[in-house]
Amino acid sequence: MAKDVIIALDFPTKEDTLAFLDLFTDEKPFVKIGMELFYAEGPDIVREIKARGHRIFLDLKLHDIPNTVKSAMAVLAGLDVDMTNVHVAGTKMMMEWALEGLRSGGRDTILIGVTQLTSTDEKRMNEEILIPGKMEDVVASYARLAEEAGLQGVVCSPLEAGIVKEACGEDFMTVTPGIRFGGAMICDQTRITTPKDAAKGGSDYIVMGRPITKAADPVAAYKRAVKEFLG
Repeated sequence: MAKDVIIALDFPTKEDTLAFLDLFTDEKPFVKIGMELFYAEGPDIVREIKARGHRIFLDLKLHDIPNTVKSAMAVLAGLDVDMTNVHVAGTKMMMEWALEGLRSGGRDTILIGVTQLTSTDEKRMNEEILIPGKMEDVVASYARLAEEAGLQGVVCSPLEAGIVKEACGEDFMTVTPGIRFGGAMICDQTRITTPKDAAKGGSDYIVMGRPITKAADPVAAYKRAVKEFLG
């Protein structure tokens, strides 16, 4: 299975996004388009970045009734992104219908499921979301449910990537946000690690936003991430 670093394009406008991508003259990084950019600019920003030659992870985390998610995925299929996602908490039926909608466009887009956000720690999961148990057990259970629904992998903390591999096998994909360089500020994420440790822990793809996009030299930061993650 291929491994790579995905840059989170968490910018408010098309102009900011394209100016950032213009910095990369020698490579075309795999990028993530999330809610902020997609809601600000709409599907045209996806088409433009795709036309530039970038692989795209469209990170919209769909979570609704099965029919709504299926219909939305049928629309997103037309954007021909490389990867997109739903919340596993939406149930097995929702994930199955999401996959049907995505495949109705004749695309082979990878569909993955969000287990627990990296901003959620075990205490919040237990006391606020009212999901009992240990974080690693919940993530493993969600991963197995996603696998049963036909998804190709999950989004999880890098701290649980190995647990997902044990539960679902080495071919089941782990996409892990919450990656920081050693000594960096944690900000709003709690279950984090470094690119090097993520590689050791079983991550297939790591997602990095601010440590790259806010760096004094984003290209150098990206190359550092690739070197530390891929060796």
